Amino acid sequence: MVFVVIGVLLLVMKITEVGFAASWSWLAVLAPFGCAAVWWWIADTTGWTKQREINKMEDKKRQRRIDALDNLGMDHKGRRGRSESAKRARRRT
Repeated sequence: MVFVVIGVLLLVMKITEVGFAASWSWLAVLAPFGCAAVWWWIADTTGWTKQREINKMEDKKRQRRIDALDNLGMDHKGRRGRSESAKRARRRT
């Protein structure tokens, strides 16, 4: 994402002929877009982005399970009885 932002800034500077990028060659101005494409290819090839997505989904699933058990008055292992957060909430009232 950083490469794309830098590329857009350099492109705008080149087109409007403002700043230091106005005198640069088009190859130098468009190079960050190539770097971004290479970075995305590496991230997809190694499975890094897919692993991050899987981890986020697992965290959400784990949190939903904990919340559901807590709402049922069970602990994180599925045993009956009040969970710690439910006990604390009950003491406050």
